[in-house]
Amino acid sequence: MTRRRLDDVRRLLVARRLDALVVSHLPQIRYLCGFSGSNGLLLVTRTTDVFATDGRYAEQVKQEVNGPRVAVGAGPLADVIAPRVRLRRGARIGFDPEQTSIAAMSRWRSSFRGAMFTPVPGLLDPLISVKDHDEIEATRRAVAISERVWKEVLPMVVPGVREMEIAARITFLHRLHGADGDGFEPIVASGPRGALPHAGASERRIRRGELVTIDFGCRWKGYHSDITRTVAVGRPSPPLRRMYQAVLESQLGSLLMLRAGVAAREVDAEARRILRSHRLQPYFRHSLGHGLGLQIHEQPRLAPTSSDILRDGQIVTVEPGVYVPGVGGVRIEDDVVVRPHGRDLLTSLPKDLLVL
Repeated sequence: MTRRRLDDVRRLLVARRLDALVVSHLPQIRYLCGFSGSNGLLLVTRTTDVFATDGRYAEQVKQEVNGPRVAVGAGPLADVIAPRVRLRRGARIGFDPEQTSIAAMSRWRSSFRGAMFTPVPGLLDPLISVKDHDEIEATRRAVAISERVWKEVLPMVVPGVREMEIAARITFLHRLHGADGDGFEPIVASGPRGALPHAGASERRIRRGELVTIDFGCRWKGYHSDITRTVAVGRPSPPLRRMYQAVLESQLGSLLMLRAGVAAREVDAEARRILRSHRLQPYFRHSLGHGLGLQIHEQPRLAPTSSDILRDGQIVTVEPGVYVPGVGGVRIEDDVVVRPHGRDLLTSLPKDLLVL
């Protein structure tokens, strides 16, 4: 599998007239060769590949890395790789400027003297965004773990409990049920704090009659789940019910738009059109969704400014939300595989308003 992925990169090198590509972003390294540690550098050329790491991972690489030659050394990893490859003087080495610090670039120039470094932002995104069967199944497993956690956490969402208690329980249960860990810090936002799309869990205690938005996910073998549900604790007011129904209608409508070949911005536009019909579109303050994989945010982007065209096998989130200052918020989020004639919904939790 990793050999095929490295061969795909080589085809990109030829197409972009590059002699090599240096990969420093750890999720991309994991995709290309399987390494899951915290320090690594991969150089892919038209004829060979070398992966370097330090001595802490000397045994781990024997179990994980498949495809490139492995070099374990001390000091700058570019210095470890450089003697093991033969590049012509003036060789064009591609790099992703969005994942490269000035300090790293300085080290690479010193290690590969005479090479020309060429920025190629997002070069690997088209490869990584389309998931194979094993990647989809890993994501499905991550989703299943998070859904089990949701069912076990739900009984503690009651008046008087602090938001941080719910978040801590989610983290504990993710690990207990086999996840690598949280995919991101759980969001628990109750009452008026629900108007904050990325509110971290606080010491605030939940009150009766409020909506509570919980956004959570885990990693399983590196692949992420990302789910949001909003529930009512006690009977919600009619305006809160209407807000919830509008977001649900928006989410269901945008899911119907989702299929390969459709422009991502058109799916986003449908969600906004529905919210506009409820006079709530001004309170939708973020994009509709994002790609999901070894990173919690990948390509494609479901957003008004996106130029992405959806492709078969991409996994995306669909998460419209409404956030009204001083009142609260609602978000509903599912994880979905894009297919030629529709979508494969990975998330199975009910979406009708749940009153606890």
